[in-house]
Amino acid sequence: MAAVVGCQDLRTPAVLVLRTLAVAACYYVSAQLGLMRELVVSGAVVTPIWPPTGIAVAFLLLCGLGCWPGIALGALLVILSLTSLSPSALGVLAGNTVAPVAGYLLLRRAGFRTDLARMRDGLALVFLGAFTAMLISSATGAGLLLVTDRVDGPGFWAVWLAWWVGDAMGVLIVTPVVLLLARIRRPLPLSRWKEATGLAVIACCLVPLAARSPVSVMFLVYPLLIWAALRFQLAGSMVCALFASVLATVAATDRVGPFERLTRVEVMIKLQAFNGAMALTALILSAVITEQINTRRSVEHACQELVEVLEHLTAGESAEARAPAQEGEAGRRQG
Repeated sequence: MAAVVGCQDLRTPAVLVLRTLAVAACYYVSAQLGLMRELVVSGAVVTPIWPPTGIAVAFLLLCGLGCWPGIALGALLVILSLTSLSPSALGVLAGNTVAPVAGYLLLRRAGFRTDLARMRDGLALVFLGAFTAMLISSATGAGLLLVTDRVDGPGFWAVWLAWWVGDAMGVLIVTPVVLLLARIRRPLPLSRWKEATGLAVIACCLVPLAARSPVSVMFLVYPLLIWAALRFQLAGSMVCALFASVLATVAATDRVGPFERLTRVEVMIKLQAFNGAMALTALILSAVITEQINTRRSVEHACQELVEVLEHLTAGESAEARAPAQEGEAGRRQG
């Protein structure tokens, strides 16, 4: 009865309005963070990582399809902060709203679980939620730029690719982190906090060095990802990936370190290749490790149940064997 009452309370108009405003606020704030770092590709300004797509997909997975008005409202506020409302702006608004909704529907159809404890969940988020669904927003945005003559024909594909990769990176990097934050229940034990602190200190020293060093040593981030995935599964690997992605994006937009002597297109390709490979590694590796841990726990639980059954059977056989002996002893005493 309490569960039914709770569900009814969540559907009241006041709660729906508050949820819509909260989703819109998170979308808008994440967009402003994404707009702090931009790249120019074929005369069009794009963001290497567009966090609102990750925020939108995460809220849809957590709250359901009913939060799409908040996504639309947040996208509208972002557009109004950048330009005036026009038919092309409304087209971008529609694309940015439909793409996360399509990603959510594809993930739900694939049986996606928000704990990302299975490898199939990681693969679904990559290929359905990110790569496939974000084709809608990128095609809509780049197509409208082409129709309104803001980008020429030869530059269309470069703008489309940059738009698509930026939206996809938002889903790959931001969505898992938001899903993890929603599942935090209890703090780590003290011994794990010591290791987590050591990992964080090393990451804070190594990742900035790798991102801003003139020598191309970005590969040094991967041992940290492996360490984080092995010891802290998805929580450790995705936080590490988010931190490394942010610093790499800052270095790329500042044109320093390994991005110093590259053209704008080369900067975009190198940055997005690094972000994509890192996000894929973190997601897939942590999902595989979590799946193996869960399988081992299931086997241990089954073995424990088998031991208990064998103990009961052994106890029963011992009791049956003692019964005739006790009857014989009682007969001899009576004789």
